Amino acid sequence: MPKKAKPTGKGKEEGSVPCKQLKMEATCGPPSALNFESPGDLFESLISPIKTETFFREFWEKQPLLLQRDDPAVATYYQSLFRLSDLKSLCSRGMYYGRDINVCRCVNGKKKVLNKDGKVHFLQLRKDFDQKRATIQFHQPQRFKDELWRIQEKLECYFGSLVGSNVYITPAGSQGLPPHYDDVEVFILQLEGEKHWRLYRPTVPLARGCSVESEDRVGTPALEFTLKPGDFLYFPRGTIHQADTPPGLAHSTHVTISTYQNNSWGDFLLDTISGLVFDTAKEDLEFRAGIPRQLLLQVDATAVATRRLSGFLRTLADRLEGTKELLSADMKKDFIMNRLPPYYMGDQAELSTPGGRLPRLDSTVRLQFKDHTIFTVGPDQDQSDETQEKMVYIYHSLKNRRETHMMGNDETESHGLRFPLSHMDALKQIWGHSAISVKDLKLTTDEEKENLVLSLWTECLIQVV
Repeated sequence: MPKKAKPTGKGKEEGSVPCKQLKMEATCGPPSALNFESPGDLFESLISPIKTETFFREFWEKQPLLLQRDDPAVATYYQSLFRLSDLKSLCSRGMYYGRDINVCRCVNGKKKVLNKDGKVHFLQLRKDFDQKRATIQFHQPQRFKDELWRIQEKLECYFGSLVGSNVYITPAGSQGLPPHYDDVEVFILQLEGEKHWRLYRPTVPLARGCSVESEDRVGTPALEFTLKPGDFLYFPRGTIHQADTPPGLAHSTHVTISTYQNNSWGDFLLDTISGLVFDTAKEDLEFRAGIPRQLLLQVDATAVATRRLSGFLRTLADRLEGTKELLSADMKKDFIMNRLPPYYMGDQAELSTPGGRLPRLDSTVRLQFKDHTIFTVGPDQDQSDETQEKMVYIYHSLKNRRETHMMGNDETESHGLRFPLSHMDALKQIWGHSAISVKDLKLTTDEEKENLVLSLWTECLIQVV
């Protein structure tokens, strides 16, 4: 019988339940310059006219991409994503310095933070912007701006990685941040006004951290240009950059959309190696043997320890070659727990309310919200280490809260189900087919088949067709 990772409330009576219809229309505004038919279509329209294959072959993690479009329709759409004038209404909803908004300025090559304490008052914010020529940095605007939620939710589906954003509003003749590099892949959309950019060659390619660089160290720019509304810029993590609003012009507003933080092969190796060691130690006596006495007291690594560890790594590599299932300790779960919920312009609770006919043995079912679900294999947390059996865990983001996206909330919950490992083949059938008959699922009994699909239906992960 499947077990839930988190209770979903009372069960439903037999029969059908009114089906909730997704309202996918955009909010009022100019026609979208982007194609939201699928995550791939969205990304290709974002980097148009560059083709996706060209982008990942020539630019991704390699070099910047600058698109100066001179397209009024794209410019109008970009301007609708966030404006300086939006700040007044947003401040009235209760924004706080540090958490939601930073006020800063680059002075003599250093970042000077001009935040006040507590709640942000629009008149004070505008005063600092006008008189102190400070940059306003708005954190994670997708929490409040529907179209950015729509864009970033699709990009999270496309990349399989968290996608955050910040808006930067800088007055004329001013600069908010000194030259620096970041640990994320960066996509910049110019929304209002003009921004003068200087990009420099990385000192740390594909950096795993952020750092400010001094002017005398960065050298001469590898690229220098000005972005106007509708323009697009991409650069890889580690790219040193600085930007200022030219004097004598209106303010500049741009949104920085970022992804792939801590999403490297090194991160994935660290995430999967612990499960591989745990499984191998169950079967291999050598992995359970004690280390030499006083090894932890040694200043330098001993030849014996190095030789043994090298041998263990070769054993793990051989074992890895023959496995089809990698045990993700944290990365998969962290992504699905913290990502945006599906874009939905209705009551968010409707997404996680089952609707339509109850699945039965003679039903045909299909997966829904596939891009918002993951399944992984892990030990049964209800058992001791010695007796732990593997379980299949399914997590989804239908109940995630848009309001806390990318805000470092420690109270984030996981939502989903767990099943015995014997259910893996049946789950793969559901995930791998556009539709499948319940009676054809690879489970021993009809009761198991019905219980499986009913559990998935209760979490709104399948529907009867």
